[in-house]
Amino acid sequence: MNVRIDDTDRKILAQLQRDASQSLDDIAREVGSSKTPVWNRIRKLREAGVIGQQTVVLDSEALGFEACFFVLIRTSEHEAEWQAAFLKALQDRPEVQEAHRLAGDIDYILKVRVKNARAYDAFYQALISEVRVHNVTALLSMEEIKSTTMLPL
Repeated sequence: MNVRIDDTDRKILAQLQRDASQSLDDIAREVGSSKTPVWNRIRKLREAGVIGQQTVVLDSEALGFEACFFVLIRTSEHEAEWQAAFLKALQDRPEVQEAHRLAGDIDYILKVRVKNARAYDAFYQALISEVRVHNVTALLSMEEIKSTTMLPL
């Protein structure tokens, strides 16, 4: 579905990105509108697929997930059957926060959040027992400098 987004929609989306738990009254006040038109615009944006799943951001370190690894995967397998098995293996693992198929020398990059290096090794061993990969390189993030889900509206 194709939807036209105007400046008011962008302001509403910016407010929702900042804090989706705000009341409609607060959002309306911030964008210079009233509650009903804001609600109608939000509903239209949801129906159009512009606004997806709403969730909360948890503090990974507060919950004991202190290690973030970026996993670079090269494979010589490119058949549909292998790709389906690989996708299922990634979807079955909650440690995988993001997975991207890349252009270039690396085929896939994963963002994997675990408690520690031992937990990463268990993840790695399980993954390679399910799908064949040519080469895996794990990079440990020493410090998260910036992380956001906000789009530059």
